[in-house]
Amino acid sequence: MTKSEIRYAHHPSDVKHYNTEALRSHFLIPDLFEYDTINLVYTMYDRLIVGSVLPVSKSLKLETITELKSVDFLDRRELGIINVGGMGSVKVDGTVYELGKKEALYVGRGAKQVIFERSGEEQPYFYINSAPAHCSYPTKKIGKAEAEVIELGDQQYANRRTLNKLIVNSIVETCQLQMGLTELQPGNVWNTMPAHTHNRRMEAYFYFDLEAGQTISHFMGPPQETRHLFVQNHQAVISPEWSIHSGVGTSNYSFIWGMAGENLDYGDMDGVSPAELR
Repeated sequence: MTKSEIRYAHHPSDVKHYNTEALRSHFLIPDLFEYDTINLVYTMYDRLIVGSVLPVSKSLKLETITELKSVDFLDRRELGIINVGGMGSVKVDGTVYELGKKEALYVGRGAKQVIFERSGEEQPYFYINSAPAHCSYPTKKIGKAEAEVIELGDQQYANRRTLNKLIVNSIVETCQLQMGLTELQPGNVWNTMPAHTHNRRMEAYFYFDLEAGQTISHFMGPPQETRHLFVQNHQAVISPEWSIHSGVGTSNYSFIWGMAGENLDYGDMDGVSPAELR
């Protein structure tokens, strides 16, 4: 089964008037994973698709959706996949790629058949992002050994974290899609602080490995007009180009960041010091 919905773009002057219910309905993706279902959210922010695939009792094939007006899902798109659960497999036009937890697969434009399956005792959870693509690049698996790993933060500020660049242009050729995974160390709770914006790219955050009963406060909005969303495990947040994307949890956690937009320059961002935030 495949489900899809559209989320529209918003002007920051409008967003500052949203109440909690409106903010959550437009930017939070709360029920991402469903048994034996592919869930897709088509956003008007750089036309990024945020989605999930949960093959429990059967394999699931990625099929086109009405919003794309295409024969196959990847006729004009590229796809990034990161597994955050047990061992699973992704078959791309007959070639099988095994993905363990926190491993990624990039699938280039033009692939005709993408099939997700469970291949171990533990349940795989496939988180996906897809962006429009102007040309085709080869499908490539990015395992833990291939990731570009950066240690960030300071225990003093409760933001020690390990950033794993997975689907980035220093590792794999893409048109515009970039994805990576950040792990907060035990006792550390702040992510992406100091905060930043990047007007040339939108971003989506997917939170996972959050201890049961705990929560994360995700901060968004212009730096001088911020809002927050309380987020649970396996939920995602759509972040516009004009918005910061930062958060703090009641315990440590991990999250996947995915970007699409004008360039592939990871360092193209406008920093905001903590004292500047409002």
